[in-house]
Amino acid sequence: MTTASVFRVFIITAVLSLVGNWLGFNINPIAALPGMIILLILVALGYWLSRVSPIKLPSIAYISALAIIASIPGVPGANLVAEYVGRVEFLSLTTPVLAYTGISIGKDLDAFRRQGPKIVVIALLTFLGTFVGSALIAQVVLKLTGAI
Repeated sequence: MTTASVFRVFIITAVLSLVGNWLGFNINPIAALPGMIILLILVALGYWLSRVSPIKLPSIAYISALAIIASIPGVPGANLVAEYVGRVEFLSLTTPVLAYTGISIGKDLDAFRRQGPKIVVIALLTFLGTFVGSALIAQVVLKLTGAI
């Protein structure tokens, strides 16, 4: 996949996320646009860094690091980043990503089938472990904060 294709996918994902933000959360796309542009810039910079940096890390590591740095209180512009990005709901960002994931799995369905029943068992155990682990962490945090 060429770099131009990757950036096209980034832009398509941003547009779809804005639509999801509007339809799912009634947030005007114009109001969310500055936050989406900030996210798009962070993603593009993180992707670029993963390609040119001598330290070979996945692009998500660079994207996360840039986003964390951009939102640290005291960093110039962090308040604006938090304000604008706060208008973009997280779930509206996950919808296009999950759709791309489904498409990716769909094109590799033959490889998935070759794994046999063991992959289903592993997937179910992973889902169960993730759910139980999340529930335990939530229970502890809610107890410690006095919410329950």
